[in-house]
Amino acid sequence: MALWAKVQQLPQEFMSQVQSVYSPYFPMEVRHYFAAWIEDQPWKDIDDTNPQHEQVAIRLFAQLMELIEAKTNDNTLEFHLRPSLQKVAMLFKDAYCNQPMNLVRAVRNCLANEENLVRASETLSSPSMTSQAQLVEKTKQEIQGCMDLLDTRTNESGHDLRHMQLIQEKFVIDHQNQAKISASLAHVQQQPTSANRTEMETGLKQKKEEMDRQLLASAQQILQQRLALARKHKDTLATLESITKQIVVDELIAWKQKQKLSYNGASFDTTMIDVLQKWCESLADLIWRNRMQIIEVDLLRQQLPIPIPVDASDGVTDLQPELNRTVTALLERLVTNALIVEHQPPQVVKKETGFTATVRLLVGGKLSLHLTPPRVQATFISEQQARNVIQNGAVRLDQKFGDILNNEGKMDYQKHSGQLSVTFRNMSLQSIKRADKKKTERVAEEKGCICFSSNFSVGGNELQFHVWTLSLPVVAIVHVNQECAATATYVWDNQFSEQGRIPFQVSNRVPWSGVANMLSTKFCAMTGRGLSESNLKYLGNKLFGTSGIVDFSNAVVTWEEFSKKPFPGKKFTFWEWFWSIAKLVKEHLQGPWTDGSIIGFMDKTESNELLLSRPIGTFLLRFSDGTEGALTIAYVKQHPDKPGESQVWNLAPLSAKDFALRGLADRIKDLTTLVALYPDTPKHTAFQSYFSKPDIGSSQKVENGGYVKTKLIFVIDEQPSTQPPGEIDFNNPQNPGACAGPVSSPSYANQPGTLEAEATQSHYSNWGSLCAPCTMPCEYICECLDVRFWAMDCLMDLADLDFSGMPTTEIDLDTIDFNEILQ
Repeated sequence: MALWAKVQQLPQEFMSQVQSVYSPYFPMEVRHYFAAWIEDQPWKDIDDTNPQHEQVAIRLFAQLMELIEAKTNDNTLEFHLRPSLQKVAMLFKDAYCNQPMNLVRAVRNCLANEENLVRASETLSSPSMTSQAQLVEKTKQEIQGCMDLLDTRTNESGHDLRHMQLIQEKFVIDHQNQAKISASLAHVQQQPTSANRTEMETGLKQKKEEMDRQLLASAQQILQQRLALARKHKDTLATLESITKQIVVDELIAWKQKQKLSYNGASFDTTMIDVLQKWCESLADLIWRNRMQIIEVDLLRQQLPIPIPVDASDGVTDLQPELNRTVTALLERLVTNALIVEHQPPQVVKKETGFTATVRLLVGGKLSLHLTPPRVQATFISEQQARNVIQNGAVRLDQKFGDILNNEGKMDYQKHSGQLSVTFRNMSLQSIKRADKKKTERVAEEKGCICFSSNFSVGGNELQFHVWTLSLPVVAIVHVNQECAATATYVWDNQFSEQGRIPFQVSNRVPWSGVANMLSTKFCAMTGRGLSESNLKYLGNKLFGTSGIVDFSNAVVTWEEFSKKPFPGKKFTFWEWFWSIAKLVKEHLQGPWTDGSIIGFMDKTESNELLLSRPIGTFLLRFSDGTEGALTIAYVKQHPDKPGESQVWNLAPLSAKDFALRGLADRIKDLTTLVALYPDTPKHTAFQSYFSKPDIGSSQKVENGGYVKTKLIFVIDEQPSTQPPGEIDFNNPQNPGACAGPVSSPSYANQPGTLEAEATQSHYSNWGSLCAPCTMPCEYICECLDVRFWAMDCLMDLADLDFSGMPTTEIDLDTIDFNEILQ
């Protein structure tokens, strides 16, 4: 199929790009009427830098003009189309008669863009492309097509400029010759009257008149070329302004928004910054080339001033002064927005703790800034100072929110990638100047940011630029116990702040759907697996204090509910509870959570309903409702008072401290009561890869000094370790020999677990009978045999103590001035 036929079948979203390919100097009507002839010509084989190929260009121009004129005189052509074709014929004569190579370049550019659009359409129609990828690919194709078009126009205007310069140089020579003729005529006229003088005077007058006419025509031609070139530059700058806005306002800000969400855990295409740099460098090159052409036109006009007639009817005006201002403003807009924070500093910065950040200038390679690399300075500023920076466009380095050590660096140029950037590797916040807080505002809610600024010049100090960029909001803390609240502040800000906001405004009320998405994304980033729909429904009930199946589609969450308001009867907020669970999973339970062994977010009622339908020994793992950062094991056992009936028991919640002593898999392995992970996976199958490896050889069981090593065993108080450890079968945790049976019947359903020390030498054969389980966790490694009596003595001593009179005053950490303490 012919190329033009494919272009006509492009989807509607491509038609605007097709129209942008064409210009008044090569309109779409010509492409349409003479499509077959155009596609048959050897445009790609013509070298526009080879003078010998100019004859081919002249021939093609002549043939196309004949076709246009023939079509104009065709009686079958609709009447209303003839004026437009006649106008095209006149335009072609003015544009390409003396510069046929420009026609070759214009046609070749149009055909190349058409081929790109057809390929892009075929790619986007592929079933393997997702809608998001299609949108990104479409944008890239649009921008690249526009860049190619601008490059062609800039080249054309450059050729026009050189041609105009040649005509002007010829005009200067002719003007000098005319001056010589005038001088000769004046000299002859001073001679005595004679036949020879009259003849010479007449000849010189004729030459002078001919030269005057020629100079006048040349001056008119130069004037028209100046006006035509100014119009071309105006059209080019208008397109440049449009594409600059798209890249700087749309694409670059969209990249910053995605980068911001990535710090909440969202996926982020890190290669897109290289695409943005390519676009910015292409824009910088195009703007600079057009600026140099406009400046050169100014020089030519100064060398040969030709007044431009002001004709209100024709609308002829001098565009040149405005062009210079426009192109300089375009360059300034691009450069001042091209400084970006490629790698953000941490959004929670602890005082006197090192951190890093990377700043990159997207136009450094094209403006030759790498020859004299600029220096960048980092300043920690407050929220109000950030507003002043955005409003005034300037940074006052004497106004600081805090002092940063190692806050200045010189940009480095990487030749292989063309990147001009600086990495601050050892920054450290040395002091913090707190602003006045509201009564309800905590220290961890106070947001600042790091302002990166630089000064440099381009074009031989012709243009001076002051550039700056702000980091994402940063919360400064002085103690790790503020990390949780500070994380809530920046996570909320990243998720719900709008583009172009006043720093650092963010909505106080947001829809639950946004919060749910944020929680799942953050949890996935920390633990490796996100949250299911059932998990999110549980979290919704937890946050709003509801139960059962509730429609949260129109629910709204406030900042206070999310991070500041404690649960009824508890001392922790929703975020503190959620954050503690995320840290627990990240540090101790990531493997079982990632492979789905932990259900996690489920209330006790639902877990009981699930387990009661399963056989005895089935268990599941869920996070504790009433304890921060804890996991509980719920399992099915025989009802002690009702034979034949099942009962669900929940072990006391296990925290990070518990798992630091003995891991989850080993604890499950210890408990013979636990048989299968819900719904029916044998526990050995589910957790085998997480079991600790047993010691091999007796020599490893004796430490230096001859002490016998011990290890911890997790038991339930209905399940004592009555069997000598040497007979435990680690390959079969369900070996009945591992447990002799319950010692006493429990009287409550929330049964605590117990850790006991187990000797590993055979001569302690009475260990099981000596070490009966106590009713409280005893997480100690014992080196004596009389563990039982020692534990009982501990419990008796504790029972005699009276704690009723002990003070229970709560300490508000936010009221402590840590700066004063640390000084």
